[in-house]
Amino acid sequence: MLLDNLKKYKIVLGSQSPRRRELLAGMDIEFESRVSDADESFDPKMPMTEIPEFLALQKAKALESGLSEDELLITSDTIVCLDGKIYNKPESEEEAVGMLTELAGKTHTVITGVCIKTAHEERVFHDSTEVTFTPLTQDEILNYIRKCQPYDKAGSYGIQEWLGYAAIDRINGSFYTVMGLPTQKLYQELKKIK
Repeated sequence: MLLDNLKKYKIVLGSQSPRRRELLAGMDIEFESRVSDADESFDPKMPMTEIPEFLALQKAKALESGLSEDELLITSDTIVCLDGKIYNKPESEEEAVGMLTELAGKTHTVITGVCIKTAHEERVFHDSTEVTFTPLTQDEILNYIRKCQPYDKAGSYGIQEWLGYAAIDRINGSFYTVMGLPTQKLYQELKKIK
């Protein structure tokens, strides 16, 4: 691992997300995963940028009792926003269709919050990326949902899946933030850990 300051820590990713696991592994960081059973509800009046930070912190709090002195925990949460509305994970095909119908042909914002926690330190931050979709037909939306089953994804889509290849016109910001972990910001924050 490149980060000498982290060599004294065992890294724990508080997520079972295959995408977050892939991204952290891609950063050349060895880690183990633990599942957080945190309550993911939040006050809808909270400022949008604070919501994913709050949720990442809740996930960290749910796991901190099992954290030992030599462990560093990373938790994360992602939300999708359009015109002041928050799009979480869909609970049905109908809800997923509705979300993607609303996002189609428009620019929305993806915000990912991260919490880094050790026995002595806590860092919470977020990153935002704007994503512009081309217009989508109902057939395209249904085909994507039925093929990719995006029920574990905020906004009902994964940028690394068919929709990302075929329907994203442009992004302004980090691709990896949309995927679920703002890797560049995370790396910079990890450098500061004592």
